[in-house]
Amino acid sequence: MGFVTLGLFTLTDRGVEGAILQMINHGVISAALFLCVGMIYERTHTREIADYGGVARAAPVYCTLLALFCLAAAGFPGFNSFVGEFLIISGAFQTNGWLGAMAIWGVALGTIYLVWLFFRVVMGKLHPGLEGLPLELGSREVAILAPLAILAVWLGLDPDLVLSYLDASVDKLLLPWGSS
Repeated sequence: MGFVTLGLFTLTDRGVEGAILQMINHGVISAALFLCVGMIYERTHTREIADYGGVARAAPVYCTLLALFCLAAAGFPGFNSFVGEFLIISGAFQTNGWLGAMAIWGVALGTIYLVWLFFRVVMGKLHPGLEGLPLELGSREVAILAPLAILAVWLGLDPDLVLSYLDASVDKLLLPWGSS
C-alpha cells in the first residue's frame, strides 16, 4: 500500500492511475493469498513457515496457484501488479528521480521476500509434520481461487479494462495541480 501512497502523491496522471489500479490489484492478490494461507492452515493448523516445506510434492495444484499469486504480488510482467507498479514508478520518476529509484528497491526487496517464502513453503523435501495430511485442494477450493487467478492474469494482459475508465476522472482530479 506504500506504492499506492507514492502514486497518489506524485500528482501525475501515471502515478495516480497506477495507484488506483494498484488498489484493485491489491484487493485481488491479497484476497487470493489470504485464501491460500487459510486453505493450507485448515489442513495443518499452523501458520509457521518453518513447519512447511516440500508442499509441492503433496499439493501441486495448490502450489501452482500459490506460485501464480506470488508472481502477481511481486509484479511479474503479465500479471496485474506489474502495470500498476510500472505506472507508479514512472510517475515517481517524473516527480523526483530519487523517489523512483527507492521505489525500484522496494519492488526488489518485496520480490526477494516472496521468492524466499515460496521456496521455504513449497520446495524441498516434505516436512515430516505434513506427511499423511491431505494437502491438495478440493474442487470447491479451486473454484474459489480460479476467478482470482483469472483476474490476476486478465488485468495484467489487458489493464485498459480498468485504466480506460480512469483517464477522465484522474485528469479532472489533477486539474488544480496542473498534472503532467
